[in-house]
Amino acid sequence: MTQTLHVTIGSPDRSGLEDHLKAIDAGEDVAAHNPMLAIEDLETFGRIFCSTNLELLEAIVEHNPASIRELARLVDRNPPEVLENVNELADYGLLEFKEDGRAKRPVVWYNEIDVNLPLISTEAYRDPEND
Repeated sequence: MTQTLHVTIGSPDRSGLEDHLKAIDAGEDVAAHNPMLAIEDLETFGRIFCSTNLELLEAIVEHNPASIRELARLVDRNPPEVLENVNELADYGLLEFKEDGRAKRPVVWYNEIDVNLPLISTEAYRDPEND
């Protein structure tokens, strides 16, 4: 089953995403939820969704690694670099960690990302006559 995370550029309100993650943790059926992540600006979006981070997310979804070290082996990178990247992804709610003994297992709950990337800023929609 496809589970989609919807991403847009805008105000960084992550409350809906946090509620979605809590519902997953509680074992609730999340198929009806419409999780949305708003990234504050285009520069941050580019940093978060750079090719190295997308490679990490894909490896997590495809291989379900048991640890950061295993994830680093899957993508042929140094564990400290991978840890830095996954920590940033976790800060944005794009993945979470499950404690498994001494290891931190990265977990991604979605298998598709839908991006809404407006080409016109919200300022462009303003009607100067109504200001």
